[in-house]
Parts: sequence; C-alpha cells; structure tokens
Amino acid sequence: MNADPCQIVLSEIDEERFGIRTARASNVTVEGLPGVIDFCQGNNVVLLIARCLASNTQAAQAMEQYGFLLMDTLIYYERNLVKAPVPKYSGRVVVRPLQSGEKNDVKRIAGDSFREYIGHYHADSRLDRTKCDEAYMSWAARSCDSSQIADEVLVAELDGTIEGFLTLRFINPQEGEGALFAVAPTAQGQGIGQALMIHAMQWLRSRNANHMVISTQIINIGAQKSWTRVGFEMSHAYYTFHKWFDTP
Repeated sequence: MNADPCQIVLSEIDEERFGIRTARASNVTVEGLPGVIDFCQGNNVVLLIARCLASNTQAAQAMEQYGFLLMDTLIYYERNLVKAPVPKYSGRVVVRPLQSGEKNDVKRIAGDSFREYIGHYHADSRLDRTKCDEAYMSWAARSCDSSQIADEVLVAELDGTIEGFLTLRFINPQEGEGALFAVAPTAQGQGIGQALMIHAMQWLRSRNANHMVISTQIINIGAQKSWTRVGFEMSHAYYTFHKWFDTP
C-alpha cells in the first residue's frame, strides 16, 4: 500500500480533552521524522500522537530511538461493494438512521463499550483514565451533531432498545468508512455488529459508493471475525506511538 505523505497538525480536540498541547502526525517516515520533531518543538507540543504503516519497520524503529512509545496497532479491513453483492439481512435486529433525541443512547453505548478500552489513549499511563473514556463519548456525540464528523449514524434496535451504533463518513464519493462503532456489552453475541455492517454497506451502495473500509485494534478479534463473515478482507495496519516532550 502506498501511504500519503507524512503530515502533522496541532490537535485542538485532544488539547481540549486532556488540557495539554497535542499534535497528530500521520504516515510518519524516516525521512519525515526530523520535520515532525521540529514542528513539535517549534509549537511547544507536549504530546505527539504519531502513526506509521506497520510495514514501515524503519520508521517505527526510528521513532523508538527518539523516545516514542508504542501504544496500539490499528488494523484496516476493506470490501468492494460492487464485485461481491452486499448480503441481505433477515435477522431480528432493526437498523435505521439516528433520529432526533437519540444522541444520549449513542453516548451511553459508547461510554459502556469503550470504558477502559485498549486503544492508544488508555494505553498511555500518563493520560487520565476518565478523560480517556470520555473521549469516545465525545466522538460519538459529535458524530450525531456534525456532518463534518459523520455523514450518517446508524443505530441498531433489539427488542425496541437501541443496543448499537455505527457512524459513516465518505472519504471520497466512491469510498466510505465505518469510523466509530459499538455494541452495548450486555447485548453482544446477538448479531448486532453484523447487522450494522450489512446495513452500512447497503447505505453506502444506495449513495453510489463502491468501496468500504473500517478499522479496529488488532486485539479486537470478535469484530474482525464478524467483518470477514460479510466479505471484508484485511488490508493494512498502522502503529500508533506517543511521544512526550516534557520528559528527557
């Protein structure tokens, strides 16, 4: 896979969440790393969240030499929505677009599902645990409120109760991404995740997209099994590193 060029920006949302000056760097390479460091030092960044392709071991090792710590591995799956027909769904889970007044249900599920989640926030012992939990609730709420965060939020009902959600956004007119998804811990194992995925594909196809991608932590085996059952294939992975600039 050919990655986009290395990019770095200040992260206002992370600074708001944790009260520290934060930057995010994507597609870090050995060649781009010195510029990333210079940007952080020039902008008084305290925490840098940086990702590189898992296949780019040279970049990962270079970051380790600079004192970066590995926090997680994000694995991506993809599916062509045209070459292989989207499966039909015939189960008892009802999936539909979010309606007015249901944002708190989405926040509740996010809060329950991502409490102590093993992502890059929670993996960093210096970040406040409660604020790490709240980060996912904030992301879910912002997805409900802003079309800049999500183009659609699908919710899943089981026996009349909302038990899961999946947010969708267009990367470009032909490709959509499942950006954030969760199933209430008490309702897992009942096909809710698979129902959400099938309806997400149907939603994208109805809007002429021909490709869908989705990602999760490499240790989230259950989600990956569910995705492969509806035709998704492993595509690529990223390492997430944190670098604190207030320590030697």
